Amino acid sequence: MGRARFITLEGGEGAGKSTQIQRLAEKLRARGEAVCVTREPGGAPGAEAIRQLLVTGETTRWSPKSEALLHFAARAEHLERTILPALARGEWVISDRFVDSTIAYQGPGVGPEFINELKEMVVGDAMPALTLILDLPVEQGLARAKSRQGKDNSAEDRYERMDLEFHEGLRQAFLNIAKNEPERCAVIDAGGTEEAVAAAIWQTVEQRLTPPLSQNSH
Repeated sequence: MGRARFITLEGGEGAGKSTQIQRLAEKLRARGEAVCVTREPGGAPGAEAIRQLLVTGETTRWSPKSEALLHFAARAEHLERTILPALARGEWVISDRFVDSTIAYQGPGVGPEFINELKEMVVGDAMPALTLILDLPVEQGLARAKSRQGKDNSAEDRYERMDLEFHEGLRQAFLNIAKNEPERCAVIDAGGTEEAVAAAIWQTVEQRLTPPLSQNSH
């Protein structure tokens, strides 16, 4: 089992992870919990600098191997400077993406052995206790992502501009991860209302992580 208070949210573009992370964090804080909300790539100064190299520019900007290495370099900073210190303080950590995203996004280009070696070196036993995979049809997710980009005027759309086949493969990769690691992962239907998705997430958190919740709620 992973670190007891470490939760990650995964999924394709436009799945609504950011919104649901904020709702989950508010729910935990309402119970008196300290919560660190973070993201990948990013979550620490050096990792945020690497993020700009990854989420902007041409879709073919990096070779698969270079891209995977950049993600793990950012992750090393994220773990050392943000995630592990927060967990050591007894805080909950909720991360928008973690190593599963690299498996799903970059894994097909470099193969599982390359990713697993990097995962072992960088992440080791610092895996989350619970990974929530927000799943919805690709076209719906991309439409949501496009709408969001229009609102925030962000250029962080490199992955969203990749072709439909890439995104279909991405969805399947996340579902395969959930199938292969059912003790850690839970698939959440992200096609419903924001409230329905939030309720499903909270129900899963309570079911899967009740001991750490009850230990910290006195």
